Amino acid sequence: MKIRLLSVGKPREAVLSRLHDRYAERLVRLGVQYQTDHVSDVPAGRHYATEHALEREARSLFERIRPGETVIALHDDGLSLTSRGLADLIERWATPGATLIVGGPLGLHSSVLSRADHVWSLSPLTFPHELVRVLIVEQLYRAVSIRRGFPYHK
Repeated sequence: MKIRLLSVGKPREAVLSRLHDRYAERLVRLGVQYQTDHVSDVPAGRHYATEHALEREARSLFERIRPGETVIALHDDGLSLTSRGLADLIERWATPGATLIVGGPLGLHSSVLSRADHVWSLSPLTFPHELVRVLIVEQLYRAVSIRRGFPYHK
């Protein structure tokens, strides 16, 4: 199982990066090939209108998508899953490989949502993208633990 987390914007909060890395290490110990990557965010306002900034971010994201992998975009209008529901889907999504895409402060351009094979919602709430990285890797760890019959999820 191969999973890559691709986000818009470089992580800046050290405490959230450490927490993400802690769960990522646990996920790797379960045999998941997990890696992270990011593209630069494009600030809207001075030089770019919001739509143009989102388009530029989308182009950068598309350059990082690998042929044959499943693309899952994170968006509040996406599929709402329980942890057990994610456990039921994770191997199908991540075989041979999956890239989960997290937008930056502006969200994701509609072309990214259209390109995605699946759109997943963590919550109808909006979270900072750095916190979303932590939530995703924790839920991935929980889902794989459920699949393997480990007691973490209880």
